[in-house]
Amino acid sequence: MEFSVKSGSPEKQRSACIVVGVYEPRRLSAVAEQLDEISGGYISNLLRRGDLEGKSGQMLLLHQVPNILSERVLLVGCGKERELDERQYRQIISKTINTLNETGSMEAVCFLSELHVKGRDSYWKVRQAVEATQDCLYSFNCLKTRKEEPRRPLRKIVFNVPTRRELPIGERAITHGLGISAGIKECKDVANLPPNICNPAYLAEQANALAGQYEKISAEVVNEEKMQELGMGSYLAVGRGSINESLMSIIHYQGGSKDAAPIVLVGKGLTFDSGGISLKPGEAMDEMKYDMGGAAGVLGTMHALAELNLPINVIGVLAGCENMPDANAYRPGDILTTMSGQTVEVLNTDAEGRLVLCDALTYVERFEPELVIDVATLTGACVIALGAHATGLLSNHNPLAHELLNASEQSGDRAWRLPLWDDYQEQLESPFADFTNLGGRAAGTITAACFLARFTKKYHWAHLDIAGTAWRSGKNKGSTGRPVSMLTQFLINRCAVEQGE
Repeated sequence: MEFSVKSGSPEKQRSACIVVGVYEPRRLSAVAEQLDEISGGYISNLLRRGDLEGKSGQMLLLHQVPNILSERVLLVGCGKERELDERQYRQIISKTINTLNETGSMEAVCFLSELHVKGRDSYWKVRQAVEATQDCLYSFNCLKTRKEEPRRPLRKIVFNVPTRRELPIGERAITHGLGISAGIKECKDVANLPPNICNPAYLAEQANALAGQYEKISAEVVNEEKMQELGMGSYLAVGRGSINESLMSIIHYQGGSKDAAPIVLVGKGLTFDSGGISLKPGEAMDEMKYDMGGAAGVLGTMHALAELNLPINVIGVLAGCENMPDANAYRPGDILTTMSGQTVEVLNTDAEGRLVLCDALTYVERFEPELVIDVATLTGACVIALGAHATGLLSNHNPLAHELLNASEQSGDRAWRLPLWDDYQEQLESPFADFTNLGGRAAGTITAACFLARFTKKYHWAHLDIAGTAWRSGKNKGSTGRPVSMLTQFLINRCAVEQGE
């Protein structure tokens, strides 16, 4: 897909299709008004006839509009002008792209990037349009024997900006949008693969492939033998019931100076989570292949980072593991010794993500990080609390939490902060070990983060619970590619601060 920006008047565009907005009720946007005037009132006459009301998402495709150079004009309903917000803008772009893809228009000039979205500039509108377009055009059909593709798919789209002065801004938005979209695609591709293909070894292969693709990236893999030497008893216990070896893949991106402390991203990589001895119910268990959504998100973010060539040092950790029931599997009642030396009583083998992450979080101390962010499909409780719209955010450092919330708002990949008070730590008390791996039904997302907090006292840390946001269920199930956009935005902001922008 080819993207570009230009600043031009609609009547001069010679294209397969020109896209303009119509507000409710039947009110032409400024660009649509220009086209209407040139066409001798052709568009306004159609609206008066009731062909289009202007409700959000309505589409009307016109052919051979008088005096217009473009073959087609697509009128897009944008709802009420004053109510056009970020969510609606993205939905309008998505519906537009799907419509264009079905019309046979292989190229288009889109003026929707000139719509007024409250508090948002041309950079935001163009970048969101690029990301929404790539999201719409994504398909995962590599394992299908019969692939259905549009006969004449959309291949080129030009976004218009109001003035020539904004062309550099628009070009930067396209660069960022494409880089982030490349990371999102990587995340989706890996997460959508079945667990008989995507196992911890496959994650390690992807880390090495990234190192082979980009000069600033190197990779290393920590195997079970090395984990044993390091005393990673908790991580090893979770993978004991699986024939697939647990492997922790480390991706180093060196974009900043050698002595600059790295930002570390740790992704939970449970390539399949059966629940272990505490076996999950059969319904929708196939979706447990997405329990490596955190690792997929970190891999995607590292890809986006390399595409954007950001001047920063980042280390991505893919904590690969598989949780299966077996004669060798760990059990409820077992007491595990973590890499930190702290002991954990296992109450439920399906609360396994934190047992893998806790050792990974101890391991990354060796990098003397500036900060650490872990990303995990950790708790069903987060889905109950926040649904599929917001990622749960918990942190031991207020400025870091605020930075992530700000990045989430900028990117449209939203998060919501939950408390990490010591009051909740009491729920993890154990009579036999230092603490348990389960805090009960109440505040499950918070107590899971409280567990991880016991292993992050040596650095600033944030936890992203993406259980509700990493994938969608139902007929169109699949990975969403979140939180690649939020994390990449966070890193872009970090670079801007460093460079004094």
